[in-house]
Amino acid sequence: MNNRSKKAADRYRSLRTKGGAITEDERLLSRPTMPLISPTEPLPHGQASRDDHAFERALNFDFTVTDPWRVLRIMSEFVNGFDALAHIPASVAIFGSARTKAEDSTYKAAVETAHLLARAGFGVITGGGPGVMEAGNKGAQDGGNLSIGCNIELPFEQFSNQYLDVSLDFNYFFVRKTMFIKYSSAFIIFPGGFGTLDELFEALTLIQTHKVSHFPVILYDSKYWGGLIKWIREVMLPRGTISPQDLNLLRISDNPEEICNWVREAYHSSFNVSDTNREQSIR
Repeated sequence: MNNRSKKAADRYRSLRTKGGAITEDERLLSRPTMPLISPTEPLPHGQASRDDHAFERALNFDFTVTDPWRVLRIMSEFVNGFDALAHIPASVAIFGSARTKAEDSTYKAAVETAHLLARAGFGVITGGGPGVMEAGNKGAQDGGNLSIGCNIELPFEQFSNQYLDVSLDFNYFFVRKTMFIKYSSAFIIFPGGFGTLDELFEALTLIQTHKVSHFPVILYDSKYWGGLIKWIREVMLPRGTISPQDLNLLRISDNPEEICNWVREAYHSSFNVSDTNREQSIR
């Protein structure tokens, strides 16, 4: 990169971070707070005039920064994602913390798991960033199979890791999550934070409600996830907020080879399962 282009890139980044680095997702989901006015009370002085002025301003507002325009951007993200991933091999999604360091045992386990899955014939899909995501992509390339990253625009910039064969960037979390669900034959969940939990429970909800066909959801590290599993069994189940069979939607293991075997067995058995009474799911 020459000096001129570097300055342009630096200026672009600085402009993006103005105003608290608001992302496109935030803009879509935000709405200005309006004062509450009781229908039985007279309008405050000047309110009618302000309303008229706001309506006139809205009529002349630039359409390209409105929500209807965002619908077209959302559609374009779906189209680009579907187009890029339509012909990938059977793949497994690996999730986990972006904060996990390369020397961490979790990182090494994710590399090994992805390597085994790649050797078994699966591509690997991650969020495309650092930590466990990087480990999954590294293991996929080490195993000689396709390494895919679906990155997301965040207030703090998340750059793609260096182990990607296919790299996609998304502005909207829900579009990105659709790609994970649609193109993954299993979810492997390594220790992570709220984002990892979001992916975990999104998958469980869609399987529980039969929106997608049943696929393995496997937790790695029994010590890390033990408290959550105990709470599900000892609090949620007795309260009746889940059914006993819902417990079977989750598996837990500390062994990458066992995880790979579960995924492979589930994938092969899925060929023998067909339900002609239902439409095919998004997967």
